[in-house]
Amino acid sequence: MEDTAPKKKTDSQPVLRYYFTAAKKYPLVLGLVFVGNLMIQGAGIIGPLYLQRFINSIASTPPEQIVVGSLLTLLGIFAFINFCGWIGQRIQMLSIMRLEANVMVDLANQAFGSLLRHSHDFFISNFAGTLTRRVNRYSRAFEDILDIFIFSFFSTAVFGTGVIIVLIQRNLYLGLALLIWVVLFISIQAAMVRIRQPLRKKRTEEDSKVTGILSDAVSNQSTISTFASVSQEQGVFGVAVQSWKAAMLKSWYADAFIFAVQGLFALVIEVGLLAGGVFLYQRGLMTVGDFVLIQIYVIGLMDRIWNLGNSLRRLYDAYADAGEMVAILETPYGVKDIPNAKPLQVSKGEIEFKDLSFQFGESAAVINDMNLKIIAREKVALVGPSGAGKSTITKLLLRFYDVTSGGAYIDGQNISEVTQESLRASIAFVPQEPVLFHRSLMDNIRYGKQDASDEEVMEAAKKARCHDFITALPEGYETHVGERGVKLSGGERQRVAIARAILKDAPILILDEATSALDSESEHLIQDALKILMEGKTVIVIAHRLSTIMTMDRIVVIEGGAIAAQGTHSELLDQEGGLYHKLWSIQAGSFVADEG
Repeated sequence: MEDTAPKKKTDSQPVLRYYFTAAKKYPLVLGLVFVGNLMIQGAGIIGPLYLQRFINSIASTPPEQIVVGSLLTLLGIFAFINFCGWIGQRIQMLSIMRLEANVMVDLANQAFGSLLRHSHDFFISNFAGTLTRRVNRYSRAFEDILDIFIFSFFSTAVFGTGVIIVLIQRNLYLGLALLIWVVLFISIQAAMVRIRQPLRKKRTEEDSKVTGILSDAVSNQSTISTFASVSQEQGVFGVAVQSWKAAMLKSWYADAFIFAVQGLFALVIEVGLLAGGVFLYQRGLMTVGDFVLIQIYVIGLMDRIWNLGNSLRRLYDAYADAGEMVAILETPYGVKDIPNAKPLQVSKGEIEFKDLSFQFGESAAVINDMNLKIIAREKVALVGPSGAGKSTITKLLLRFYDVTSGGAYIDGQNISEVTQESLRASIAFVPQEPVLFHRSLMDNIRYGKQDASDEEVMEAAKKARCHDFITALPEGYETHVGERGVKLSGGERQRVAIARAILKDAPILILDEATSALDSESEHLIQDALKILMEGKTVIVIAHRLSTIMTMDRIVVIEGGAIAAQGTHSELLDQEGGLYHKLWSIQAGSFVADEG
């Protein structure tokens, strides 16, 4: 039902498809990258031919017969060709830097936007640190893949083809020997790297696990300290690190074996070609210049092919890194807009649940065939024991989840047929445990209305009774509140969240026990502000402390995912033996139970 477990991709096609789509938006700089590289490889192939002629002229001509002008001409051509290669390097470097910078920004934005559009269930089922790392790796892997393709694969293909063609023209047997060796060497390297790839993937997976455990522990440091569990968490982290170490060592041992095979092959071809050259030179089929040409070509090609093996390993690493994010990109959204969904139009704010049912996967139903109508501007409280389904109802209204059957309607519009953005823009939600951004208090309150002025923000803060404690801080409204708002007390975070809702001024308001984290004095201070906030709005209040909802227009008692009773406070109290009467009796006896 939900997008909770993105599947891992085992091949490179999805990654290359996403990267190519992003890169082709910049055809000019992409083309210049290839033009520059062709100039570099062309200079590397053609330049040595003139150096060969220069050496042959010196070697075959007595000193007194050397024509200096002719030699200088050859040197001039050689220098010009290499200068063209130098220009190609500048073109390639400037173009590839521009291309990579643009595409990496686009990919980061794509990953960020796609990630945030996944459902509520997706985020509560994945480590925040792991998701963050996937986004970062996705954009950075493009740089590695493009660099490898241009500087290694494309360069090697062009240079190798040119070298083999030239050597075949000079001597068929030397050229064919080099061709066979290149094909054999690359094939063996590719096979070894492919066999080794599962080890690299395992290493990446273990690395992600370590990151996730670390992030989880850092986020819950206060809980760890409270329960004196540092040693226990150290043990959990230690096990993960040991698994990562084992995977890393296996990967490194495989690298060492591949390096050994590479070195042996390089030695064989270099000695073999030079030995063959000696044999041909003895028969007058090669010149001294040919020896120099072969040496330059072989060294250049060997350098490229040697790096080709390293590049193959880096490439698979980059595929593994990018593939984790691509798996998320290709995971269907658990909650998504239908094609051509229209914005929600709220004229009155009437809410209705018709035959509403909901369950998580194959588990038992949380909401059972519920029918409930909340007229425009009515204030309704939902009460009931823990697990009754109160919070689930509000999450369904916000479309954090999609209903299993039936429907939820606002002013007659099925919320599953309107855009999620317009739906949530029409609802102000104050959760039981508000989470703030690690930004200034001004920014956190302004989140309710992005274009609000400083004066509007401060006015909302005054109504929520948090202006005084904010101005008492050394940096006032510019105070940063820490990750998730940890620098503030629970009550202060709650009042900031209420200020944000006041500023949003949406026609529908949901309060999930909005005063639960406040002390009695603070709660008393904001009761008037809440009354002002609720004026003219359709309000749903999830209540644990029944004393806070006595003045609601209607109280709906939820039990077992169904409506057990509803009415005003007085009407429900008159139903002796009813659930509401029982809950009220417990709380009236000075025992405030945490009902959910």
